[in-house]
Amino acid sequence: MALRLTPAPPQTLQTTALRPLSLLFKNSHAPAPPPNSTNPKFGLTILTNTRTPRRLLARASSTSEFVPNIGDILGDISIFKASGDPVFFKHLWDQKQGVAVVALLRHFGCPCCWELASALKEAKPSFDTAGVKLVAVGVGTPNKARILADRLPFPADCLYADPDRKAYDVLGLYYGLGRTFFNPASVKVFSRFESLQKAVKNYTIEATPDDRSSVLQQGGMFVFKGKQLLHAWKDEGTGDHASLDDILGVCCKVPVE
Repeated sequence: MALRLTPAPPQTLQTTALRPLSLLFKNSHAPAPPPNSTNPKFGLTILTNTRTPRRLLARASSTSEFVPNIGDILGDISIFKASGDPVFFKHLWDQKQGVAVVALLRHFGCPCCWELASALKEAKPSFDTAGVKLVAVGVGTPNKARILADRLPFPADCLYADPDRKAYDVLGLYYGLGRTFFNPASVKVFSRFESLQKAVKNYTIEATPDDRSSVLQQGGMFVFKGKQLLHAWKDEGTGDHASLDDILGVCCKVPVE
């Protein structure tokens, strides 16, 4: 009687992915690979159908984990205006002394991102008074951005589309099924139920990116003065947004030169 051996399937995760950021973050040496790792460069190798393997990193809620020239790196990233015109990040605010809040939403079809966009719109007069440029970026194509801008509504001149998630990669924002649906940080959404309900009054699922893998992307919020990163927040899970009061407080403490 012949014994047939069936090889075990490779131990990979098809749903969770994290960014390779060794070139963008300080002290980001990869740990030793675990047993059966398929890539010695990664402590945890995770594969997806559309993205390259990425390495698990700690949350970056301070600027110390970013390389000093992160502003230059982000500045060379090209995204799209809601109108469809391409634009570089470095052309969105004064790269010498200008202060900007860069809010990266998850994707344009995320109800929690409609809530965040609504809060950003309400806070915009305060940012304007403080001389701060608001830059809101979402995952999806420009036509998806226009859906949010028209139906929420939201000022289209502050809204940008990053369909390839290039800025999200550069800033090391989280990505994956667990982060999107099962992270404990997402429970804070329930404390904002009324504001969420109000924000999605005119919501439509048509704003969701055609690339469905994009719905697993998490967002974050960053404060820059020129090219200098002053404050960094990475959402741990869906709805884990930065406090806009804290963000405005950071902006107001920026010394005037």
